[in-house]
Amino acid sequence: MNLPNALTYSHYLLSECVGPGATVVDATVGHGNDTIFLANLVGPSGRVIGFDVQATAIAATQQQLLLTGLGPQVTLHQTGHEHVADFLTDTTSVTAAIFNLGYLPGGDKNLTTKPATTLTAVRAILPHLPRGGRIILVVYAGHPSGKLERSALLDFCQQLPQNDYQVLRYGFINQIHTPPFLLAIERR
Repeated sequence: MNLPNALTYSHYLLSECVGPGATVVDATVGHGNDTIFLANLVGPSGRVIGFDVQATAIAATQQQLLLTGLGPQVTLHQTGHEHVADFLTDTTSVTAAIFNLGYLPGGDKNLTTKPATTLTAVRAILPHLPRGGRIILVVYAGHPSGKLERSALLDFCQQLPQNDYQVLRYGFINQIHTPPFLLAIERR
């Protein structure tokens, strides 16, 4: 058995804390893989709120939802994840959120997530996490914007008060081509 990569491990960490009826955020819906995974976890009584700036990503995810019948518990927004606060009320509890950072695989590599917008979204979600709630960030640092995002996220996470949050960094350190790594922020 091999150690799981960052993306596989992200699903493990989400499955530990997300159950039926939960509200979760997919901050970068991409091709819909995480959206479908989360929709299965929350079930018909739960809610997935998804974000992506690209119309092709929203369309691909809508197609996946149609094929799986999981559409009723998912709301997609074609806007950046930095607007997540606009879709949460003061009483919304967000059990988990996932960010797959970088660019859309197979898409325009010039359209990438940015440190400022990602940090805005993370800061907006943090107050909505219950105890045991998690924000999962899969960080792809093998491109210029990714290097900036990696630095900004590591700086931010290292400053989170340890009495309120635990932060895990998981990733391979002996692989070529800058493999992605995972940051998991858990509310204590």
